[in-house]
Amino acid sequence: MARRSALASPRSVVVIGLGRFGRSLALELMEDGQVDVLGIDNDPALVDELAGSLTHAVVADSTKEEALRQLSVHEFDRAVVGIGTNLEASILTVSVLLQFGIRNVWAKAISESHARILTQLGAHKVIRPEHEMGLRVAHLVRGRMLDYIEFDDGYAMVKTTPPAPIVGKSLGQAKLRSTYRVTVVAHHSPGSGFTYATPETVLSADDVIIVSGQIRDVEAFSALA
Repeated sequence: MARRSALASPRSVVVIGLGRFGRSLALELMEDGQVDVLGIDNDPALVDELAGSLTHAVVADSTKEEALRQLSVHEFDRAVVGIGTNLEASILTVSVLLQFGIRNVWAKAISESHARILTQLGAHKVIRPEHEMGLRVAHLVRGRMLDYIEFDDGYAMVKTTPPAPIVGKSLGQAKLRSTYRVTVVAHHSPGSGFTYATPETVLSADDVIIVSGQIRDVEAFSALA
């Protein structure tokens, strides 16, 4: 087996496109010291800004296969394409990464049509940061939710406070699955940390709970008076 380049260890991630999204992602990956990050952009100013903060930061044209091969990108297992405004560069870069056979290619999209093209190309995960954040904030603004995470299959987890109908009852007595079609996964009382919920757990009005279920069900549950 050919030896891996030092740039492309199993814990390495290549981030292509160092604008606001790519920069934030790359710096967060570096935060715990467990991941090596190769940052690539065609803008020297963006690369210079991150040169001392990432494992490696390089100026290169990511649409060119040979340029990426020279950086050993073809040996990486994980890649994130954060290119947004230049759709052609985004699509060509993802195409090259997929031709390399990289196992996990994440790509940023700025529109529904952009996301559809990236998905059709074969990107393993397509993300729309602004769109997804807008959906999340909308859920928080219009309800009693403290936090909201939505998954691809219509499933969500919500951080909220217990609605009045279940306060003072054990979760077993409240029969959440049959009555509301949701599950309380965890809870915490003021001054304590989160702990797993059990059928014997009794909730008070000032507790915080994590609830899971289909989107429409967790929304309806969190909206109870």
